[in-house]
Amino acid sequence: MSNPGPLYRPYDKLVKITLGGKEFEVPAGNMLLRAMQYLSPEEVSYGRFCWNEECQYCRVNYDLGPDTQSRTAISCKLMVQDGMRITEVAQEIRYCLRKLELELKEKETK
Repeated sequence: MSNPGPLYRPYDKLVKITLGGKEFEVPAGNMLLRAMQYLSPEEVSYGRFCWNEECQYCRVNYDLGPDTQSRTAISCKLMVQDGMRITEVAQEIRYCLRKLELELKEKETK
């Protein structure tokens, strides 16, 4: 049996992101979906998402701070950045992060 390797890319620091108005520290150099898995490992399971842009269940709206443009992205392909603010998430992500008691808008999956 082969070893799948580490769950997170190697990191030497944590970056601050905001999810639904709450600030969290997550591993730098990782995709946003991995960062969400870091925050809620039991709920954001590897098998729930495709991790390659096909399912669209991990779509989010985010910005990079005050007075920056809001953008839409797939969190499995979006690298976390210090100061990133996630304001809207797909229903599947919202459900997975429910135990964090976030105030996130639900984004429609298209």
